[in-house]
Amino acid sequence: MAFEARIEITHRPGILDPQGANVERTLPALGYENVRDVRVGKSIRLVVDAPDTDAARAQVDEMCHRLLANPVIEAYHVELTELPATNGSGAP
Repeated sequence: MAFEARIEITHRPGILDPQGANVERTLPALGYENVRDVRVGKSIRLVVDAPDTDAARAQVDEMCHRLLANPVIEAYHVELTELPATNGSGAP
């Protein structure tokens, strides 16, 4: 089975976010006075083949811990969606 993983990575609470702070300081100069608490993170999409949802989630979690996120300063959230089976040509 194939699963699409959508991974959102953000700074953990209390960790400085210099890029978010820079965006927040710049937005009022562009006329956006009503914006606050800007946080900048990463969004990663990938497809993983696995026998079931639990195996796919375990593999994506391992990828996040080993490469995609820095668990010391970043938190991540994973959403998995099972993809429809294809007939081998890429079409459903």
